[in-house]
Amino acid sequence: MSVSRTRTSARAVLAGGIALSSVVLLSGTAFAHVSVQPQGEAAKGGYATVNIKVPNERDNASTVKVEVNFPLDHPLASVMPQPLPGWKAEVTKGKLDKPLELHGKKINEAVSKVTWTADGSKIGPGQFQQFPLSLGQLPEDTDQLVLKAIQTYDNKEVVRWIEEQKEGAEEPQNPAPVLKLSAASEDHHGGAAPSASADTDEKAGHDDKTADHQETAAASSATDTTARVLGVIGILVGVAGVAFGVLAGRRRSA
Repeated sequence: MSVSRTRTSARAVLAGGIALSSVVLLSGTAFAHVSVQPQGEAAKGGYATVNIKVPNERDNASTVKVEVNFPLDHPLASVMPQPLPGWKAEVTKGKLDKPLELHGKKINEAVSKVTWTADGSKIGPGQFQQFPLSLGQLPEDTDQLVLKAIQTYDNKEVVRWIEEQKEGAEEPQNPAPVLKLSAASEDHHGGAAPSASADTDEKAGHDDKTADHQETAAASSATDTTARVLGVIGILVGVAGVAFGVLAGRRRSA
């Protein structure tokens, strides 16, 4: 192969590598959105633990503030942030046009916003942070909750993750985090009540264990009896042997 062909091939490979790297980098940036991720099930009418995942999309600034807004048209009576080292959490409530009834009590206000402010920590370039929340009681009249978020960097730049996805349209540039809700479960606290079949199975298991125990005890008793019988026979054989030896000795002496 000539030198010119070698150089041409090398340039082609280099150009292809640069193009591929650009595609990868652009793809990574496109998918680096603020999102909400449930830990387990987020069922209608139940309670859930979720993480607000916040990536840093800038290579020259750090995230120092995150604000997540909750819809008051589908209110949540309880939103509790988990303590996070290096961050200060503030919960803001708003008045409801229609009171919310929970556990027999009427609630006139609900959480409208949770704000985390850096207090000795930050989300640096190439990093992400998860902000845990406990939510409840989840609404039963919707399939999802849109949690609009605002991300602030230490260079004063603000990114608003507030654009809602429209059906059939491409994903917006700054989509709002969406929490999908699954169908309501029998137990809103996340555990189904034990069924009659479960009780029957448990009772059957108990009876089986009792029978096994009785069987074991009977076998142990039989083994013990056999051992005693064999012991007695051994003694008798021993006595007979001694007697035979004594008689044999007397005959020889005679």
